[in-house]
Amino acid sequence: MPLIRYKQLDVFAARHGGGNPLGVVIDASGWSDVRMQRFAHWTNLVETTFLMPARAAGAGYLARIFTPTKEIPFAGHPTIGSAHAALDAGLVQPDATGIVWQECGAGVLPIRVEGDGTARELFVQAPKARIVGDASCGGETLSAVLYGVKPGTLAPACVEGGRRWWIAEFADEAELRGWRPDHAAIRALALATDTLGLCVFARSAEGLAVRAFPAGVGIVEDPASGAANGLIAAYIAERDSTGTLARGYVVSQGREVGHDARIIIRIDGGAVWVGGRTNTIIDGSVDWQDL
Repeated sequence: MPLIRYKQLDVFAARHGGGNPLGVVIDASGWSDVRMQRFAHWTNLVETTFLMPARAAGAGYLARIFTPTKEIPFAGHPTIGSAHAALDAGLVQPDATGIVWQECGAGVLPIRVEGDGTARELFVQAPKARIVGDASCGGETLSAVLYGVKPGTLAPACVEGGRRWWIAEFADEAELRGWRPDHAAIRALALATDTLGLCVFARSAEGLAVRAFPAGVGIVEDPASGAANGLIAAYIAERDSTGTLARGYVVSQGREVGHDARIIIRIDGGAVWVGGRTNTIIDGSVDWQDL
């Protein structure tokens, strides 16, 4: 079996090691589903993606996204990281409008390319989101998770768009960063409401400070959440359409778990774009044999 190109990336990173790690197998066209899942389990990263020729018209390539236990249709940092790897590998080039088109389980998504080299930033248009429930849908379980928290301007809500999360605003950044959540209660909320878990945010000098707890998939705290931040942005655009954040902002995430992610949000005519910078940390090849 020939060696296959492989990259390990740091996505949404304000500095090296600050973002969310991602493994990318550059040419997985000959890999079976079982082989991809075995490799994703072995890397033990939050997600590993596998690039192959597109199936859908208009797409430049297909990215399949695997957690250590299953394939998922969409997630933010694997989408941005896959585009970074595809561009670097020469699999795709931006069109005349600066867009590359990536196929994934959520469809064919536009990814905007700005700048080049180490200064390049990529932005994905997040799947359209909608509010599917208010705090009453979370019941006593949500109340238990947020017990003692001083709320912000916007009321908690369940938002769906590619993924489904509970979202809640804290009154200030200091309380958000110092919060010690009950992770068992967040997991109970996720399982009871068929969501990934809870994202909390507070307004900051740059825009937002965010923390994400995807307990529904067994993760305690995520250092950089592209899809979740897309849902927060859609929620803000709908519920606070004339506020200072309504056109976009910068997110700080991950400091509480030793990271320092910087995620850029742009809101344009109802469309939410989620982006930032990606660093290539490991660039080599993989030798992965079938069973």
